[in-house]
Amino acid sequence: MPADDVTVRRPTLTQVAELAGVSLKTASRALNQEPNVAASTGRRVRDAADLLGYRLNGIARELRRGATSALVGLVSGDLTNPFYSAVASGIERELRQHGLLLITANNDEDAMLERSLVDAFLERRVRALLVVPSADDHEYLAIEGNRGVPFVFLDRPPDGLAADAVLIDNVGGARSAGDHLLAAGHRRIALVGDLVRMAPQRGRIDGFVGAMRAAGNDAWEPYLRTDVHDVRHAERTVRDLLALDPAPTAIFTTNNRLTTGALRAMRGLADRPALVGFDDFDLADVLGTTVVAHDMTALGREAARLAHERISGHSGPARTIVISTSVITRGSGERPPR
Repeated sequence: MPADDVTVRRPTLTQVAELAGVSLKTASRALNQEPNVAASTGRRVRDAADLLGYRLNGIARELRRGATSALVGLVSGDLTNPFYSAVASGIERELRQHGLLLITANNDEDAMLERSLVDAFLERRVRALLVVPSADDHEYLAIEGNRGVPFVFLDRPPDGLAADAVLIDNVGGARSAGDHLLAAGHRRIALVGDLVRMAPQRGRIDGFVGAMRAAGNDAWEPYLRTDVHDVRHAERTVRDLLALDPAPTAIFTTNNRLTTGALRAMRGLADRPALVGFDDFDLADVLGTTVVAHDMTALGREAARLAHERISGHSGPARTIVISTSVITRGSGERPPR
């Protein structure tokens, strides 16, 4: 028989009982550590289970009892992005302290996929659900929230639903970036932004525009580029901006992927424009890249804390926590106009 046709079956409780020489019911009681099982019998059953590689399905056991699981779901963006992986790390560490486990799924910025993932998590009776939303309307979740499943939104606020949220000070951070470049003498400042349908991006654009208007500067307007969603698109966009006459003397990118694209576009240039990126990233210090930084791990940790408080019985009104930002100067954002 070809190797591909071989089915590897998991050992069953029946096989454990047969090997231990006990009834199926006794094997079940022993492995579930129920009372009235002799110590020698319990040890024999556990030894048989270890020999066969049998493991209890804890989730199924709890669901059969009508209980919720110890799982907390996270629906987020692409976990290969350091931003989301740092957020997930903060969530997981906080939940672990309370005996809860994190399971994750990627919504691919797809509203329909997000809804199906939420449904899948709820079917598994997660204790709470953390969502980095891609959808524009979350009113459909209100019914589930009323059934006792708490929701916490991260990075982007919910729409159509009163729920806890942990957000970044996007407006303030982007305004600080704009002010920083203006203070260095720049006026022709390009803004390279991600999808404008996402609330954080709108906030970052608004903050930057607010800084430009407060300074009475409109020279940046020909250099606005939005809906740039990945590294390659950002690289092409920045190359095109630098080919303009006159070219921008500074660039503000609204997330770490776009900053990476901008750095690639400027690779090898003798006279680079100034650059400030929103979100810190690995090697930014080595590359001398000035960024608007925020504690990504704290974003996840605070969301997990709010979720645990809801699980523990907190029933107050929806709360919003805003994570502060700061400009970290490393050289790229301090270059003078050329």
